[in-house]
Amino acid sequence: SAPGKMKVMIVLLVPLLVPFVSAQTFRWGPCPTPMVQPNFELNKYLGKWYEIEKLPASFERGKCIEANYMLRPDKTIQVLNVQTYKGKVRAAEGTAVVQDVKEPAKLGVSFSYFTPYAPYWVLSTDYNSMALVYSCTDILRLFHVDFAWILSRTRTLPAETLYHAKEIFSRANIDVSKMFPTDQQGCDVPIKD
Repeated sequence: SAPGKMKVMIVLLVPLLVPFVSAQTFRWGPCPTPMVQPNFELNKYLGKWYEIEKLPASFERGKCIEANYMLRPDKTIQVLNVQTYKGKVRAAEGTAVVQDVKEPAKLGVSFSYFTPYAPYWVLSTDYNSMALVYSCTDILRLFHVDFAWILSRTRTLPAETLYHAKEIFSRANIDVSKMFPTDQQGCDVPIKD
């Protein structure tokens, strides 16, 4: 029967996905569809953002995490993520693209030629102090893996601002209860080799 085959497929698939989702946040059901920033202006968004809080992400384990966005001549966006991990500064370069000019706040980001663009949706930003970013990937519409970030132009944000940011995520049906702060302390001290 079709439902029986589906159950077998899920049982076979889940062990393969466990390593992938072990350090992520994954939930049953398809992705939520939050509203994004209206009239998003990419040029104002470019530049350096510091990661203040996030949902767990296996590729971000360090401290002093920042993201730098620069427009390339071909109109793609260079994404340079920098973090300090085990005493060393590590950088990862990726590419972001606006996938639909009618919805410029819905970007796609990839850090390898071999991986498809992952959603990078700017839900809200004032461009000069804070940005809320969301990414969600459906797996067979059975469950989804999601990421959420609170970014700032400075290494800290007031508690009240963080509270307001989490409210915006929650109103969009994004569970941010597992969000945790990124360590941004002692980041401007040069690292000695």
